[in-house]
Amino acid sequence: MAKSYKELMNEITTFIFDVDGVLTDGSVFINNEGEMHRTMNIKDGYAMKAAVDNGYNVCIISGGSNEGVRVRLRNLGITNIHLGSPDKVATFNEYTDVYGINPEQVLYMGDDIPDYHVMKLVGLPTCPQDACPEIKGISKYISHKNGGKGAVRDVVEQVMKVQGKWMESFNGKLD
Repeated sequence: MAKSYKELMNEITTFIFDVDGVLTDGSVFINNEGEMHRTMNIKDGYAMKAAVDNGYNVCIISGGSNEGVRVRLRNLGITNIHLGSPDKVATFNEYTDVYGINPEQVLYMGDDIPDYHVMKLVGLPTCPQDACPEIKGISKYISHKNGGKGAVRDVVEQVMKVQGKWMESFNGKLD
């Protein structure tokens, strides 16, 4: 019998996220100089930082390349940032080999065709609500949030709650 996504969440040690369409809503603002600007959700950033602070592996694998994105992610404590990746499967295999990560313990969130093959390799493939049909078709969990609108927060928070680490991460800061 196949495990439910909640059961799979209990085994997650590693989060891997795409950028465009997952950490962003997929929109690009282009200024008069041709520079492309993206918007990221602060709640997604908070959840990724909470995951890093709680010892989870957090990795970014994206075909896009933007130094502003790299700076934002580094400021959250993420050190494994692979932008401009021409082959996400090769990048994934290298990352999991170098760090000794079991692919079954990986949650990957993607939204479009370039994520398809790598998502087939992980224990918990997930996607935002507005992902393309092919990605929704292979996802074991589809967030009720769109990309760039809290989908990352949704999956990180759920994993940490299932593992009893979400509220613990605040160390009494809520009182």
